[in-house]
Amino acid sequence: MLRVLFLVASAAALAACAGSPDDAAKNTQAAQPTAAQKTVIDPQLKALQKAKDVQKTVDDQKQATDKAVDDAGG
Repeated sequence: MLRVLFLVASAAALAACAGSPDDAAKNTQAAQPTAAQKTVIDPQLKALQKAKDVQKTVDDQKQATDKAVDDAGG
C-alpha cells in the first residue's frame, strides 16, 4: 500500500512539474535571437567588408581606365 501511495505521489509531482505545450513553444521562441547579436569578431568582419568594397571600387576604376585606353587606340 505504501508503495502504491509513493507511486501516485511521484506521478502527481511529475505531472505538476510538466508545463503546458504553450509554455514549451514560448521557451523555444525566446531562445531564438530575433536580431543579429554582436560578437567579438564584428570589427574584423566590418573591416573585411570595407576592404572588399574598396577592392570593388578599384576594379571598377581599372575597367574604366582600360576601356578609355582601348577607345583611344592604345
